[in-house]
Amino acid sequence: MSAQAFAEPTPHFTPGPTVPGSDARRGRLHTAHGTLHTPAFVAVATRGTVKALGVGEVRALGVQALIGNTYHLTLRPGPELVRDLGGLHGFSGWSGPWMTDSGGYQVFSLGAGKEHGVGKLASAFPGDGVPRVHGTSLVRLDEAGTRVRSIFDGAWVTFTPESVIRTQRLLGADVVLPLDECTSPYHPRAYTQAACERTHRWAERALTTWRETEGQGPNPGQVLYGIVQGGVYEDLRRHSAATIAGMGFPGIAIGGSLGRTKQDMYRIISWCVDALPYERPRHLLGIGTVEDILEAVRRGMDTFDCAGPTRMARNGSLLSLRDPSTRINIRASRFRRDPSSVDPTCDCPTCTQHSRAFLHHLLRSGELAFYPLATAHNLRVMVRTMATIRSYLDAGRMPALKDLADPS
Repeated sequence: MSAQAFAEPTPHFTPGPTVPGSDARRGRLHTAHGTLHTPAFVAVATRGTVKALGVGEVRALGVQALIGNTYHLTLRPGPELVRDLGGLHGFSGWSGPWMTDSGGYQVFSLGAGKEHGVGKLASAFPGDGVPRVHGTSLVRLDEAGTRVRSIFDGAWVTFTPESVIRTQRLLGADVVLPLDECTSPYHPRAYTQAACERTHRWAERALTTWRETEGQGPNPGQVLYGIVQGGVYEDLRRHSAATIAGMGFPGIAIGGSLGRTKQDMYRIISWCVDALPYERPRHLLGIGTVEDILEAVRRGMDTFDCAGPTRMARNGSLLSLRDPSTRINIRASRFRRDPSSVDPTCDCPTCTQHSRAFLHHLLRSGELAFYPLATAHNLRVMVRTMATIRSYLDAGRMPALKDLADPS
């Protein structure tokens, strides 16, 4: 029987018309635990929590959904324990929509990513040239699946298309992703094509296991998205998008290498969207700067996740509503006596109660209080930015980056 026969029905996703001059659209994605108004930023909660914040704080910031990580949750605390305590919703206390990724990015980051010196943040777009780092892979990958070194004790942990689905059934997220093989922008075409086809075969196996495990977890309303691969090659991306869409997945994610430059990424998104059904939601994995989200929205993407905003916060890099293209390095000495708020246009608890001088002091002194304050600010900026984008789309306009600046 074909994998398409096992596909779930399309979830209740209601896309609006595209905005003139772009492929941007508003939408509503209904899940078993609430509705996302799209375009939407999904906050990263790798181990079941947004680092440095409680679920009440995250909810108060206006975050709509969270995404957890199957690799990390498999290692600790384990999917069976999470299931026994009510799935991610009951275990974490976050009652809104949950997503979980497959752990495929960890396969990349601990494997080809280490070998080529490529990551999702600073080195996500390494430019032309040769790999800068030649590290040692901690991954063994073949047709059956992958073996990855545990970050805790170095033991080998096996992930297969089947085991990843069974694990995510137990975790109980509303939207889950199958195991895929991410490639590096430095992988040659032959390897990228082989990995792309392997991802398609893994998707078929995932769909089979999806059907076989129906009803085995704490959330009967789960949906499974497919993942498009194909690296930097237009024909492979278009082929992968058409293949994954043809399997009947109710939603589609775009993953893997998105090129050596941001312009590469924008072209790749367009290639993929061209081959995707309009009525299904589209998720962009691992991209989270305002500039990149805006360009992806322009090209028809609906939801996004990235650890960047919260990771930058913990490192002292704070976002700005006044100028979405800038970052405030609160560690800088010029803020030592600055009595103003981080961003006078921001209504987050950090900006309404504390000064730049105070945050500078906390960070330079190693005070733990800095981390929730900085994280709350960056997440609130992302939430408000997405709301502004949605308001423009509601009015039938596609905003430019300068339109997102709040001069007040």
